[in-house]
Amino acid sequence: MIFSAPSELTLLVVAVLAAVTLPAAADTYDMVKEYAGSTFFDDWQFYDHFDNLTNGDAVFVSASQGLSQRLAYVDTTTNHAIMKVDNTSTVNFPDKRNTVRLQTNDRYSVGSVWTVDMLHVPYGCSVWPAFWSHSPDWPTGGEIDTFEGVNQVTNNQMGLHTNDGCKQVSANQSSTLVNSTDCSNLVNSNQGCITTDPSTKSYGADFANSGGGVWVTEYAQSGISIWFFPRANVPSTLSSNASTIDTSTLGIPVGNWPATGCNMDSFFNPQNIIFDITLCGDFAGAVNIFSQTCPGVCYNDHVLGNGSNFATAYFEVASMRVFSKTGTNTVVKGSNAASSPLPPSLRWSAILLGAWLLLA
Repeated sequence: MIFSAPSELTLLVVAVLAAVTLPAAADTYDMVKEYAGSTFFDDWQFYDHFDNLTNGDAVFVSASQGLSQRLAYVDTTTNHAIMKVDNTSTVNFPDKRNTVRLQTNDRYSVGSVWTVDMLHVPYGCSVWPAFWSHSPDWPTGGEIDTFEGVNQVTNNQMGLHTNDGCKQVSANQSSTLVNSTDCSNLVNSNQGCITTDPSTKSYGADFANSGGGVWVTEYAQSGISIWFFPRANVPSTLSSNASTIDTSTLGIPVGNWPATGCNMDSFFNPQNIIFDITLCGDFAGAVNIFSQTCPGVCYNDHVLGNGSNFATAYFEVASMRVFSKTGTNTVVKGSNAASSPLPPSLRWSAILLGAWLLLA
């Protein structure tokens, strides 16, 4: 039998059928680390120093102080991790108030996803909480802010902070609230490329009253994406016993920073994941920011005194889980030494140095 060469039309039909019938490549990840229950705090470094990074009116306690002062502990009733600001001590001028900042011993490289299931996030006048990640060589290795807010704002903001040259370009995201698109730490006083979540359930009292929710952060070669699901909308695929995650099933992320505008290998290195709550400081304490949602003077009227202002200034975390791209291992093992995650004032001295170099 003699077969003739297929026509261009036949080839086109075959190509179209293949495109229709073959499933898209799944973005699957396998769990490599879980922080939950009685062992939640076993593999972290506590900052154990006053806030010399963002000029907050806060002292970050050690792990032992966090436990003894009930600022970082596991609630034996719920088995949830609690991280909070001291709300029982009286603080007098010019002292600072005790709180927490801790980061994972391990770092996680490109090809990682981390999820966090929280029931409560800190909020209130003077309060500046964040759940984020960075490389020890910040700003060279980049920063990913999954959750951040200040004072009495009602919406979470997400973003990146990097060396000069990274921008948010052609984002595929559900939020239209884009504060800024230049991620450089040298632009707009290190504002970063920020997207705000339009849902008030992403922060503050509405978050708590809605039963909390789950954030998913994908640090992939194709870019960085962040999803947020209020409790009523958490997919079953993010259940506590799921050993894998497929981000292609999660829908459009609320925030997205494609690699087309910010090459991952150029602007990001393996990330430590961080929880922290500082007070006032360069963001929450800035007069033009503070006065938008709070009365008085940040430090004088809210940090000082008996601490009753901080009844809502705490994280309640059911779990944090990290996943590696299927077939890879993205864990960079760290030590258990309780060293400082950043040298003194590195963050802001780097900004000032960069600005000086541009002007030189």
